[in-house]
Amino acid sequence: MVIALTKYEALGNDFLVLVDPERALRYDAELAVALCDRHLGVGADGLLRVSRPESGADLAMELRNADGGVAETSGNGLRCAVLAALHAGLLSGREWTVSTVAGVVDARLLSGGEGPEAEIRVGMGVLAVTVQVSSPLPGRKAFSVDAGNPHLVLVGDDLGGVDLSVTGPLLEASRPGGVNVELVAVGPDPEACTMEVWERGAGLTQACGSGSCAAGAALRFAGLAGDRVVVTNPGGPLTVELSGSLEAPRAKLSGPARRVARVEVELADLPVVHELSGSRR
Repeated sequence: MVIALTKYEALGNDFLVLVDPERALRYDAELAVALCDRHLGVGADGLLRVSRPESGADLAMELRNADGGVAETSGNGLRCAVLAALHAGLLSGREWTVSTVAGVVDARLLSGGEGPEAEIRVGMGVLAVTVQVSSPLPGRKAFSVDAGNPHLVLVGDDLGGVDLSVTGPLLEASRPGGVNVELVAVGPDPEACTMEVWERGAGLTQACGSGSCAAGAALRFAGLAGDRVVVTNPGGPLTVELSGSLEAPRAKLSGPARRVARVEVELADLPVVHELSGSRR
């Protein structure tokens, strides 16, 4: 079977997008692992499926991380999904609602969209922020943030002294079901911060949209930022806008998305699919 995919990226956080309006195509953990493998597959941080929702929204988005696990939401994935749906003709206009595992959110096209690139703002819902009494990393304040998916935000004066490629997987595994880990550095500007991220199920990535919202919310909670924060990821900046209470702010996320390539894959050519299938028999 040959499937057609499109690759999109948002500040280097890359996704393979399966446009499947009626949910008729294969979409499971095995397929995500095989396609996202950067050596034996096409390569991506996750596999997105966009389809027509059953009810209550203009578009449905599903996301499996590179390890095959389900991600409840993704700020970068949402922008890529919206742009892919625009390119595929599933959406028109400039404002929409998108259903995810974490709930229905709003999306708005800010600029572009006719060509491969666009600037898009997505709603990220209401976050829940709490301070951890003890921090797993000395000298850093720790916050738990529920952004529809779980985050551990570690705030310090800089990003030095921590190798997330080593500590990231340990911290991810420290909670049942795993957790996304954000290392955040504050500076003199209360409207800006820098961040590195270890994403649950994907590892080190160039950017994380929900993680940027979690970072902004944690800084606002701690009195280190205001209602608008520009979070500079390794791949570039994302703008987080927050409103409401400190403990339960509503977040919106703005940033770019871009189409990279169109890909056709013969599933029989993916050895990982067969290896995983064989291991389950």
